[in-house]
Amino acid sequence: MESVWGTGPARAAGASASKRAKEGSKSRSRRRWRKGKTKASRLVHSMDLHTMTQSLVTLAEDNMAFFSSQGPGETARRLSGVFVGIREQALGLEPALGRLLSVAHLFDLDAETLANGYRSLVHTARCCLAHLLHKSRYVASNRRSIFFRTSHNLAELEAYLAALTQLRALAYYAQRLLATNQPGKLFFEGDEGLITDFLHEYVTLHKGCFYGRCLGFQFTPAIRPFLQTISIGLVSFGEHYKRNETGLGVTASSLFTSGRFAIDPELRGAEFERIIQNLDVHFWKAFWNITEIEVLSSLANMASTTVRVSRLLSLPPEAFEMPLTADPKLTVTISPPLAHTGPGPVLVRLISYELREGQDSEELSSLVKSEGPRSLELRPRPQQAPRSQSLVVHIHGGGFVAQTSKSHEPYLKSWAQELGTPILSIDYSLAPEAPFPRALEECFYAYCWAVKHCALLGSTGERICLAGDSAGGNLCFSVSLRAAAYGVRVPDGIMAAYPATMLQSTASPSRLLSLMDPLLPLSVLTKCVSAYAGGETEDHSDPSQKALGMMGLVRRDTALLFRDLRLGASSWLHSFLDLGGHKSHTNSVPMAEPMRRSVSEAALAQPEGPLGTDSLKSLTLHDLSLKGCSDTSGSPELSLSAETLGPSTPSNVNFLAGPDDAPQGATAPQELSAKDRGLGVHATFPEGFHPRRSSQGPTRMPIYSSPIVKNPFMSPLLAPDSMLQSLPPVHIVACALDPMLDDSVMFARRLRGLGKPVTLCVVEDLPHGFLSLAPLCRETRQAAAQCVERIRLILAAPAAPRV
Repeated sequence: MESVWGTGPARAAGASASKRAKEGSKSRSRRRWRKGKTKASRLVHSMDLHTMTQSLVTLAEDNMAFFSSQGPGETARRLSGVFVGIREQALGLEPALGRLLSVAHLFDLDAETLANGYRSLVHTARCCLAHLLHKSRYVASNRRSIFFRTSHNLAELEAYLAALTQLRALAYYAQRLLATNQPGKLFFEGDEGLITDFLHEYVTLHKGCFYGRCLGFQFTPAIRPFLQTISIGLVSFGEHYKRNETGLGVTASSLFTSGRFAIDPELRGAEFERIIQNLDVHFWKAFWNITEIEVLSSLANMASTTVRVSRLLSLPPEAFEMPLTADPKLTVTISPPLAHTGPGPVLVRLISYELREGQDSEELSSLVKSEGPRSLELRPRPQQAPRSQSLVVHIHGGGFVAQTSKSHEPYLKSWAQELGTPILSIDYSLAPEAPFPRALEECFYAYCWAVKHCALLGSTGERICLAGDSAGGNLCFSVSLRAAAYGVRVPDGIMAAYPATMLQSTASPSRLLSLMDPLLPLSVLTKCVSAYAGGETEDHSDPSQKALGMMGLVRRDTALLFRDLRLGASSWLHSFLDLGGHKSHTNSVPMAEPMRRSVSEAALAQPEGPLGTDSLKSLTLHDLSLKGCSDTSGSPELSLSAETLGPSTPSNVNFLAGPDDAPQGATAPQELSAKDRGLGVHATFPEGFHPRRSSQGPTRMPIYSSPIVKNPFMSPLLAPDSMLQSLPPVHIVACALDPMLDDSVMFARRLRGLGKPVTLCVVEDLPHGFLSLAPLCRETRQAAAQCVERIRLILAAPAAPRV
């Protein structure tokens, strides 16, 4: 008797049909998932906050009544309870979001650029409400169906309810910032003890719910599969990290093979939270450098644009002369980097879509550093392209602690093709082995070398653009400020993508987004800043949790850090004032007092306005007194050592837009009394509301206010007006959902208030670091194109006469 499926060909045909049916079912499931996510995203834009909340409450009450009538079963009880929670949290969240939204316009750059941390927080909460609304509708429509997956939908609802609860807590924290901050200011300034209390309170919130089923819910749907892959890779890497003190057993293929993290979102979220709270900066340094593993970098380069030139150069640590812009007959000596480790070469990567004149010269070839089998050799070509009129000097991101130009090479190749200009990307030394100011010294040295030797790079140097992302954007501003302090040519413009301009530990509404950001959690951000500042962090980790690459670990105590900075400060000031090495001058600089101030401090002390026609050789420290600071203008002998660097009082350097800079009517909410303003963070939440707290124990996150982070060469947002006046036109491309959005908004507001040319483009629904994600989807490609367009504006502008 034949079986149901028959025999021979009939059986094979039946099995094939069954396989096709299963694949078709999976395909339909994936399409429904994508459709649901897209529908939830559309809800954010199609419904106002009150309508969305009321619709969600109505659906929650309907579902709550239905499951309450289903008997005493545990699943029905949990489903009923979760809808009770959704109703409660939605009703409690709406007033807080409405209040934030009512004042958000006061913090925008202008009427056309509607972006700041308050808006972003409201948008994120609306995204969560939209997902719950979509899921509640689905449950109401399918709860009677035999195909209704009760356990799956319950887990989804509980996860998003946890996220909504934490978002409500963030909304209350944002209200506290509104009550405490000065009018029109996004960053908290004032009592540092209150800032520390606020941050300590904030980081105790539960975060795992944002890294499991809800991972990346606030971003565009096309980004979420990538974030899920990264999160699985991160927790898998964390397991290898615990077992391999030196990381010798970690391979790229082993990072994404941990199936239990892929199938258990709650487990993945809990492990993700443990990692971001407890593992040190060396772990993140190792994880972020995964993209530079030979196999992965080769795959990335195969998929990227093919260029004629991609050569790693090693610039020898030799001093050279640069002409002063005020008087080209005078020169200033550009010394090689010295801080912390002494003189050493600086690595840069030259990328050019075409082989241009000078790029195959013997002089340039003598600087080429071999990269092994991956090194790209120049292929013979009958005719070279002429030198480009422009040059892009690029500084990569990576939190000051990770990555190189190799990590960013794929999109730089595309830039080289689209812009038709050579690109020089700087591989500066990374923290914590090389803390501030080593990276700044190397970037400034490489920038000056590029300006002087642009003919070797295939450019005439008529237009020079500085471009960078994240930490690289910070260094772009710092390099330009230092070029102005030295009196040498500043770039013709700066393009900074999602830059970090405030490295001081403080709070802002966009910083609150770091609670849920999988790429830039607050604890990770502060660890990177601490490493760059050279701060020593206590090591509480177990021996089994040592970071990968421990051979490079350098522990410096605070006294050693300040000693190194004082030594570096002396060399900086010699470089700034001592023109005795100039080719046309031999006299030494007259000294009015011992040189104890760095060029950073000298720039702070620079009188407002141009220096005039007098030779810089005649300047003394008395001439560089702090004329712009009312509290110190009468004390030119004041010594600003590294320990005391920074404004002595908040009034010395008003680094945020003051009341005069804020839009008309920008006043702090008056309904909060002086008593309310003085309340501590524990009075943030209303009675009866209790957010979820982390179960991972105390967070090993350095929260301190080091004087170093107040240095305007480290935190450009803290620079006085006289320094910011020296910046060229600035174009910023920021992310609306980036924890560092407020850095961009406030920096642009400061420049706008000074009358400086500045543009701010804010892309929506994308995470920090979208430049490295450009190939993923249409949205990231469009955002990357915005950066290219800003660089093109700088390079296409008519060259200004150089006096």
